[in-house]
Amino acid sequence: MSASVEEGTGTTAPVVDPDYPVTPVPLHARKSFFSLAVVLLGFTVFTPTMLAGAALGNAFRLDGLLGVILLGSVVLGAYVAVLGWIGARTGLTTVVMARYVLGTSGSRFASLLLGGTQVGWYGVIIGTVGALTAQAFGWESYAAEATVMVLASALMCLTACYGYRGMYWVSLVSTPLILVLALWVLQRSLDEVGGWGGLADVEPGGSMTLAVAVTTVVGTFVSAGTQTPNWTRFARRGRHAVLACCIGFLVGNGLMIFFGAVGAMTFGEGDFVLVLYQLGLVGWGLFLLFGNLWKSNADTAYAFGVAGAAMFDRPSKIPFVVGGSVIGTALALLGVHEHLVDYLVLLGIFVPPLGGVIIGDFLGRWRAGMPEGAALPRVDLPVLGCYVVASALAWGSDHLAIGIPPVVGILAAAALAYVVGRARVTRGAARP
Repeated sequence: MSASVEEGTGTTAPVVDPDYPVTPVPLHARKSFFSLAVVLLGFTVFTPTMLAGAALGNAFRLDGLLGVILLGSVVLGAYVAVLGWIGARTGLTTVVMARYVLGTSGSRFASLLLGGTQVGWYGVIIGTVGALTAQAFGWESYAAEATVMVLASALMCLTACYGYRGMYWVSLVSTPLILVLALWVLQRSLDEVGGWGGLADVEPGGSMTLAVAVTTVVGTFVSAGTQTPNWTRFARRGRHAVLACCIGFLVGNGLMIFFGAVGAMTFGEGDFVLVLYQLGLVGWGLFLLFGNLWKSNADTAYAFGVAGAAMFDRPSKIPFVVGGSVIGTALALLGVHEHLVDYLVLLGIFVPPLGGVIIGDFLGRWRAGMPEGAALPRVDLPVLGCYVVASALAWGSDHLAIGIPPVVGILAAAALAYVVGRARVTRGAARP
């Protein structure tokens, strides 16, 4: 642990990371509701989400589309809001809470799963930035595209190193501008088909079952949403965390899915960046691209930074932010963004049950709080077993096309962990 000399004493004191990656956020460091809502809205206003909306726009008429988006957003928002509430109650990140659920060594699996997923997504986004920039300028030189990737990664990494404060200011400035631009593109899209009435008359070119459609909506952010406590732990009250999660995941994420669906229904292109390219507004397209992905990928870098700090029990997230950014950029330069998406979607089946066991175990055992210094096992095999069973059920749900896989995984994990936790409380093995 690094140290500094306290003024006037000549003694050393530990340097505390202002984001408290491995300890509870103290009350004096908590943020306002407005600040938290800005960060979470900036987190979910994410243009790649539009691609999921495009798939829905090609499969449903407008009335059915709105119902699917609402249902999926409610499921996702409810899950994230509960996790966010727990984050505010404990002041802990998701991976640190996993210590109380899976044990001190078992939680390293959670750090690897969550941190690894985010490093992969970081690489996907860096590669997307390079590819779309090259497309905008008509570059054929890979060196130019790679230069954009490296420079963009450096900017995003630096923002994440500043932590919550850096992400707040980037979100505060860019998110309103991005939403205004997206609403303008929405209006242009409606003009293309003759308004809302014309949009309602658009016939879908494909089909999709309700279960698959809702899974698509939930899956857009269920993996990243599992790490929502990374931000809601800064909330002053639990209800602030819940409301901020609803704003981010019901409003922000839902709007991005809807925008993508409308783009597909009117221009045949779900990503508004590419719609702007089609309209000849390359400059505005690049603004939307960089403004949006800058703040979203800074959040991603922050997530794997705190996961690394928890995994190796270090007081600062910065070395892990930098290291993960370097790995993610290397993956992007190797072109992994063209092949990694299916793998990350698969992780969407295995990440939600982790959030489920945290919810169930907290409600079963730790409702009075997760105390520092509590005696914890190295590996909590019963709760880990709950996670494995729930993951297997989610995987089976996906392959047998029965139910909604993320929902199956979350509910099964929460129910099993709750039962195990209450049984322990009854036996006097843990305080309620």
